This record gives sequence, structure tokens and C-alpha cells, in this order.
Amino acid sequence: MIHIKNNYLLVHGSFGSPFVNWIPWLRKELEKDNLEVYTPDFPTGVGYQNYNNWSKLLKVYIEAGLINENTIIYAHSIAPIFVCKFLVDNNIKVKRLVFVCGFNNYLGINEEYDAVNESMYFDNLEDIKQFCNEIVCYYSDNDPYVRHDVEKEFADTIATEQHCIHNGCHLNSESNYTEFKELLSHK
Repeated sequence: MIHIKNNYLLVHGSFGSPFVNWIPWLRKELEKDNLEVYTPDFPTGVGYQNYNNWSKLLKVYIEAGLINENTIIYAHSIAPIFVCKFLVDNNIKVKRLVFVCGFNNYLGINEEYDAVNESMYFDNLEDIKQFCNEIVCYYSDNDPYVRHDVEKEFADTIATEQHCIHNGCHLNSESNYTEFKELLSHK
């Protein structure tokens, strides 16, 4: 029997990059086990970050056969809803989704974030369950950008497992999350 190894996709959030928050640390930890890890650098900024531009980049990974039923995707902030919408729109099944501070249909962060986030939202969030059987959501009880109830509602809608981290803020480097050891339990 041939064992096919998992591969990993780490997706940053709005105005982010693969070089911030816990993403570089997680990549390094996964690569220690000789695992394939991809960290796309999506376009950011008003006028550049939108669903269509992010989708174009991720379709390159599909065409290369790098997103499939052995893929585990970690995503932060706006990236979880982008990933959900993308997988549903493109009829792609993956092994596991690990979402950090995910949310949907939330406006009110500020004008710039609202402008770049809005195209990512979609109304059929529960459809993601047809494309992944294991969805883990992490969020905090004091996120300064996205209200706790919005992140909790996102998790309640799709998660097979969820974790609320007390005083975790946005679970990013700004809140001292340059490492996030809990994420390793989902590799």
C-alpha cells in the first residue's frame, strides 16, 4: 500500500504576508518533518487584495496538483473565509482545515480592511462541510479587530472542533503569537 504524505498550505490574512505572525514558525516546524509546505504571498492592499486576485494565485497551486485530498490548510483572519469560498467555488476537497480568527460577513474593522475583505465573504458557508470533514477553529475572547461573537458564530457554523483562547487578541504577532504550538496538534 502506498502512503501519500500530507502537504500543507499556510494562508496569511489581510495586509499580511507569509513572513509574519506564526506562519514562518509553523512552516519551519512542519519542514522539520520533511513535509511539503506552501506559503503563497497573496496580493494585499486596497485595489489588489480581493477574491478574484487571490483565486488566480491559488489556481496555480491547483493546476500544479498541490491542493488535493491530502492537503491541510492553515489560514488566519480573512483567509479562512477566502479558503472556504475558494474550495466551494472550485469543487476541491481537502483533508483538514485549521482556521485562526476566521469570520464571515463582518464589516466595521475600518474602511481599508472592509474594502479588501468584503469580496471574500459568501452566504453558503455551511457548504464547506461537503469539501472537508475536519475543520478546526481557533479564536479569542478579546480580538480587537473582529468581535468575539462573529468569530464564534463562524466556528459554530462549520467547526468539528473549536478552541477559544482567553486574552489571545487576534492571535498574531501583535499579540505575541509568533509561535502557536497548539496548531502542531493538527498536522
